[in-house]
Amino acid sequence: MILDASAFLAFLQDEPGADVVEAAFARTVSMSAVNWSEVLQKTRRQGHPPEDILEDIRRTGLIPDVLEIVSFDVIDAVTTAQIFTATRRNGLSFADRACLALALRHGEPALTADGAWAGLDLPVEVRQIR
Repeated sequence: MILDASAFLAFLQDEPGADVVEAAFARTVSMSAVNWSEVLQKTRRQGHPPEDILEDIRRTGLIPDVLEIVSFDVIDAVTTAQIFTATRRNGLSFADRACLALALRHGEPALTADGAWAGLDLPVEVRQIR
């Protein structure tokens, strides 16, 4: 399973759909470093320093035991660019496409809270958490 930042933020903030993300942690899940950066940026805007968030998550045992942060590599960069046209009408961001690129590379479903992903015409399974 590949996590989008929106899904992980829903989990961290105990929003609707957090239980779906928590259930995904029954096995190892992956997140692109791009999406991880987005999580840290958004929590920073809420007044939480990135180093505190990382420490809190480490204490839960999710990192490195269950949540694998995957480097954004040249393959992901190419795929992210290739799917731009197919995702443009849905308004997907670069980070959204980075998540989808990782899901395509690993052949895994992508888990998101972002409704804009519905109806994408890509060869990847998208699972909405709410």
